Amino acid sequence: MSAIESNAAPKSILPLRAETLRFDAADRCVLGPVSFTLEAGRTTVVLGANGAGKSLLLRLLHGLLQPTAGAVHWNAINAMQVRHRQAMVFQRPVLLRRSALDNITYALALAGVPRQQRAAQAMDALNTVGLAHVAARPARLLSGGEQQRVALARVWALSPEVLFLDEPTSSLDPQATHEIETVIRAFDAAGTKVVLVTHNLAQARRLGDEVLFMHAGKITEHTAMDIFFSQPSSSEARAFLQGEAVWR
Repeated sequence: MSAIESNAAPKSILPLRAETLRFDAADRCVLGPVSFTLEAGRTTVVLGANGAGKSLLLRLLHGLLQPTAGAVHWNAINAMQVRHRQAMVFQRPVLLRRSALDNITYALALAGVPRQQRAAQAMDALNTVGLAHVAARPARLLSGGEQQRVALARVWALSPEVLFLDEPTSSLDPQATHEIETVIRAFDAAGTKVVLVTHNLAQARRLGDEVLFMHAGKITEHTAMDIFFSQPSSSEARAFLQGEAVWR
């Protein structure tokens, strides 16, 4: 999907398979072992209490961290194809000390997009997230919701096949949250596989097709959204939905 993608690349880097994935910190297992498969075409929401390992899982899948044991398997020929066909947006957007437009054109330059195409491609991305009017403004001086949309616009310009989102609306007001959710739906409509970590159960219902529910570093449920909310199979999930604290 990116400008540097090889003609020999497979049609999809999905499915994504986690195989007995484990991560240790301070000589203690904090995640895993977990095994699951994520298929194309469904928005996956990762739910669980604070400390369950949700953000850690996303970092392992994205490749920011290396597992202590187990592996992440993509349907790709090499690591370079995976790197340029999946992306991650964090709870607090990471933006350069440049204009909103330059944040996007810089990413396009790194992706190998020809110079003459970058500005138009970046403006199209800003238009998509409703921020064309702030193109020349310093990205770090924008509101929190606008900064998050710039981060999403930067990803949009690169057309990833898979997008990992780690609590992208956790510190935003309802209007900004609605705007971010609109962009997430646009990614889904464009064919991007979205994997979303959120604590917002209403947001999970609005955006998700399936749930990965985590408790104490393990996955206790991987099921369709409607089944999870109507018939959770684990006691931990039932307690979570009822707002109860469940300790290790």
